[in-house]
Amino acid sequence: MSDPIVTIIWAAIIAIGIAAYVVMDGFDLGIGILFPHLNVGPERDMAMNSIAPVWDGNETWLVLGGGGLLAAFPLAYAVILPALYAPLIAMLLGLIFRGVAFEFRWRDPGHRRFWDFGFFAGSLIATLAQGITLGALLQGIEVQDRAYAGGWWDWLTPFSLLCGAGLVVGYRLLGACWLVMKTTGTLHVKARRFAKWLTPFTLFMIGAVSLATPYVEEQYFTRWFEWPGLAVTIPMPLLVLGAAYMLWRDLESGYDYRPFVWALGLFLLSMIGLGISMWPDVVPGSISIYEAAAPRESQIFMLVGAVILVPVILGYTAWAYWVFRGKVDETGYH
Repeated sequence: MSDPIVTIIWAAIIAIGIAAYVVMDGFDLGIGILFPHLNVGPERDMAMNSIAPVWDGNETWLVLGGGGLLAAFPLAYAVILPALYAPLIAMLLGLIFRGVAFEFRWRDPGHRRFWDFGFFAGSLIATLAQGITLGALLQGIEVQDRAYAGGWWDWLTPFSLLCGAGLVVGYRLLGACWLVMKTTGTLHVKARRFAKWLTPFTLFMIGAVSLATPYVEEQYFTRWFEWPGLAVTIPMPLLVLGAAYMLWRDLESGYDYRPFVWALGLFLLSMIGLGISMWPDVVPGSISIYEAAAPRESQIFMLVGAVILVPVILGYTAWAYWVFRGKVDETGYH
């Protein structure tokens, strides 16, 4: 039997891991998606240099989220993976090809145009696949006898595609705000312009996904429009509008660091809304975290490792960001 308290702790660890991945890998995926809009030469080199010290470590959180799901909620892992094989494989292939392109564009300058395209395509495919995966999970997975009972293409729906497109727009905003914060010169000016027009576009996509979500699963109406969920549902649109306004204002006012913080705020508010929609399910409408949980002894054994390793990950991540906290120009960090 699982322990409800330990189960909730593990759900929080996985949620934090996924949130950390979205926050920290989102901006460098966004830079990859913006890559075709950057001039060949110093602009692209500067954008790559701004993420070079941290991009690989950011994906540690994806491993934590996926590995934690397998270890702490094996039933959920066994149901979700067969349902979402196609988008998850596409995401992993995109991340792999993107990583290869990142390294080879420096070591094979004769084919840099090809590797630049690979960096863009890998980033776009990975982001789109992540959004589609989220949308397919939100709309529900057909489960019978504790196993996936749907078809190969069940994940491909208008709603999942909407979520994929929304995440592409959101990551582009994060990437643009990161470049505003970390770069100088013409790239800095261009990134600020990108962030300005991406802000209302991101707001529109958040609204579109939010309006569509209650119609894909009946339980979302209950969780959004009945107490205690109503206490969060009522102020949430105002908070999102407020964060978007502050983001726009700080971009107009010439701030460098604050726009990135407000962009992260938009993602944080969206993830809170996602949590309200799904809790306490791990497979919406089918399997709760308590039904999917591993035995108590297994959870506690793994929790000991998590208590040791998560602070280590946080420590070296914070140290890397601190060491490379300055802006980057054509010569590197300064």
